[in-house]
Amino acid sequence: MSVNMKNTELDKKDYTEVTEYIKKVLSMIEKDQITREEAEWVTRETVNGFRDHVNPGFLNYRKTVTMDKQFAAVEWSDSGSCFKDVNGKEYIDCLGGFGIYNVGHRNPKVIKAVTDQLNRQALHSQDLLDPLRAMLAKILAEITPGNLKYSFFVNSGTESIEAALKLAKMHSDRTTFIATTRAFHGKSLGSLSATAKGVFRKPFLPMIPGFRHVPFGDIDMMRKTFESCALVGEDVNAVILEPIQGEGGVILPPDGYLKQVRELCDEFGALLIFDEVQTGMGRTGTMFAAEGYGVVPDILCLAKAFGGGVMPAGAVVATEEVFSSLFPNPFMHTTTFGGNPLACAAAIATIDVLIEEKLPQRAAEVGEYMLDKLQEVGKEFPEQVLEIRGKGLLIGVEFHTDEIGFEVSKGLFDNGVLVAGTLVHSKTFRIEPPLTISIEEVDQVVNTFKLVLQKLNQQ
Repeated sequence: MSVNMKNTELDKKDYTEVTEYIKKVLSMIEKDQITREEAEWVTRETVNGFRDHVNPGFLNYRKTVTMDKQFAAVEWSDSGSCFKDVNGKEYIDCLGGFGIYNVGHRNPKVIKAVTDQLNRQALHSQDLLDPLRAMLAKILAEITPGNLKYSFFVNSGTESIEAALKLAKMHSDRTTFIATTRAFHGKSLGSLSATAKGVFRKPFLPMIPGFRHVPFGDIDMMRKTFESCALVGEDVNAVILEPIQGEGGVILPPDGYLKQVRELCDEFGALLIFDEVQTGMGRTGTMFAAEGYGVVPDILCLAKAFGGGVMPAGAVVATEEVFSSLFPNPFMHTTTFGGNPLACAAAIATIDVLIEEKLPQRAAEVGEYMLDKLQEVGKEFPEQVLEIRGKGLLIGVEFHTDEIGFEVSKGLFDNGVLVAGTLVHSKTFRIEPPLTISIEEVDQVVNTFKLVLQKLNQQ
């Protein structure tokens, strides 16, 4: 077929309608404010688009969509600790995009760094040496605990886990990995093999071989698993853990547990991988949760808040001993967009904000205040609230049933506070606001929580 014939066939396709639609969407993006009619159009197009072209399951899952699917809360803008929907209603964000807004929504320093870099160069050539990647890696070597030294940059938490698992596999010929029950490490096949929730795993079985799961917090069972693996010649390569299980329901480790796991790994010659995708970047009251528990892993996984809530960004930081497996051939594991200049600029600015504004310390102080206040409210409603726990500004509120948790989270949303369940259930929801949240906003959240429980109690 000649080029002219191909062009003729392409020319037959009429793009008039889609071009008009694109231009209307772009005009909406340009606007700071939109009219009521425009807001209705955006809402209608959003619901229809999810139903017809994204996934209609999201409309059934979201508590913000009415039964007839005609109304939905459609987010439109954000700043600080809040966001607004397309109709202008403001919400205090206690979900934080599942933990990405540690330095707040649209932090001006992060926005400026990304914009400055965008004005000069958006993406790198893939061939020349890109400076910000080198500089960010040096910064991470300085701020991460212990002798963690080399970094590989990615776009998401799942990718950081995949890279960590491959690093561990290259480090030794051992093939066994120990993860824990209720763990969540991602949904790609490698990370899903470490993830513990059956509903996510069953459709994709068999998983990557070699993964064993033991109860989180049970050091005796972990020791027995190490010993059993050694006896049958399937020695453990690495243990992969979230220091605090976020998606599992904000489950805190028992006292001394993480140190004991570190000791087990040392005793049996295994690596320790900490998944700090959710607990890192100041969330739990220290820059990394590992520091708060006095433990240094061999591999540290970061993402979510790493990009400052502006860019998708993540990292795997490892010791030289572990990372050196990639030295002979750095192309054994690569990514086109990981470590791109915009993401690196965002991460560098994010770290600067965390340090300069002492946000990890602030998370510890404000988190303690918020936890105490929430627990006081919880004690007033023992028939609804089972337990409220947390560390820093990672707080889990557990109810007696899924139904109660859903009704409370729905009530909070209706009153301008956004929370969400953990691992796609409502029995426990997390409170994970920006670390910049004000005490006044905390009080408003607590008061709203009490109000919703009071109304539920009267039904």
